[in-house]
Amino acid sequence: MKTSIKYFYLASALAVLLMSCRVGKAYQRPELVLPSQFDTTTSYADTSSIADIPWTAFFSDTTLKGLITKGIQYNNDLLVAVKRLEAAQKQARQARLLQLPDVNLQVTGQYNRPSDNSLNGLSAQGFLGKSYIENYNATLSLSWEADIWGKIRNRKEIALTQYLQTGEALKAVQTQLVSQIAQGFYNLLMLDKQLQIASRNLALNDSFLTATKLLKDAGTVTGLAVQQAESQKQATALLIPQLEQDIALQENALQLLTGQLPGKVERETSLTDLTVQDNLSTGLPVGMVSRRPDVRSEELSLVIANARVGVAQADMYPALTLTAGGGLESFRSSNWFNIPGSLFGLASGSILQPVFRKGALKTQFEVAKIEREQAVIKFRQSVLQATTEVSNALVQTDKLKQQQTIATAQTDTLKQAVTNAQLLFKSDMASYLEVLTAQGNALQAELNLAMIQRSRLNAMVELYRALGGGWK
Repeated sequence: MKTSIKYFYLASALAVLLMSCRVGKAYQRPELVLPSQFDTTTSYADTSSIADIPWTAFFSDTTLKGLITKGIQYNNDLLVAVKRLEAAQKQARQARLLQLPDVNLQVTGQYNRPSDNSLNGLSAQGFLGKSYIENYNATLSLSWEADIWGKIRNRKEIALTQYLQTGEALKAVQTQLVSQIAQGFYNLLMLDKQLQIASRNLALNDSFLTATKLLKDAGTVTGLAVQQAESQKQATALLIPQLEQDIALQENALQLLTGQLPGKVERETSLTDLTVQDNLSTGLPVGMVSRRPDVRSEELSLVIANARVGVAQADMYPALTLTAGGGLESFRSSNWFNIPGSLFGLASGSILQPVFRKGALKTQFEVAKIEREQAVIKFRQSVLQATTEVSNALVQTDKLKQQQTIATAQTDTLKQAVTNAQLLFKSDMASYLEVLTAQGNALQAELNLAMIQRSRLNAMVELYRALGGGWK
């Protein structure tokens, strides 16, 4: 037994020495094609980004922050992602134990009554002096595979990286959720604003219809003018139930995002109370790659694919397994725990080298390399997609600002045109069609201005999300 233990120690020392022979390549981020900066207004030295700002500080409106807080607490998609993270965390903890040996305890008792005329029966009567055979065994065994080629280390790396990837997926769900709630809230405020505009214009149309009827009674205008004025009023009135419907649907959508039953969303903010920041710092593109959760998730997929290549390669090399065990064994239960007479021990080592498996291991290795190449392509595509989204958001923030300036001036002009047309109409210096046209143009301009204001706010949120903000 001492000799066996000696050989076991020698084999263990050899295994530890060989464990430095790890196959496979350590992960290195592939070369990425990125712009030096996102826009010409960003300084090369300016590495700060709005994505570094926590969402609680980025959004100032208390109602919106309350909706986002409720969404993070109760949104079902986010809660599912949290549960996935909890499961991955337990798997990661278990992965840390992969390099430890397997230890098993086995206790068995056996009773065998062979035939008196059989070889076992005659042997039992001759050697044991009885017609039956008993055997009682309590064994503590240990088995350990030496991680010579880094296979176990790569499996451990895969499990830990999958945990990190699940965490990035959770962040990605939250960034998307924060963006959807904010944009839905801004859309709701736009609908509120448009409803106010439609209601105000409906009152204006009603006043003009009344005035037109009085002029008809005085013989100044014909019945056609009254019909045209009434048609204009009806067209404006039609907007009100449409907008009220859209408001109710948007409120229900926000309630769904926050994990609540359909219902009204209490709010005191108006669209004009909110402003878009003029200086939205994007930081450097390389910072976006390391910050954005979905891009990080794709990179972690590449890390996993690279580790799987190492596992597949290690499967083609010899595997050294060391086993040891010991315990108590006896032919009689009465002296089963008789020490040291019932003690036994064993130790062994084995090397398994795959010889012929119909090319399965080599194919597995080649497939793993191809999957790693696919992961590289997906990672680069995610970076390209993210860069494009940031660029698009920057274009929107810039051009929508210009549109708002023009639309504001247009709205002021058309409001003044309505006032002038009404005065001229009362002085019989303008036709009723000119008044109706001015009122219709002013209404459409105000509705359009509200849409542009909403779009600017949404573009700011989209830029925040595209840069990787919203999960802090």
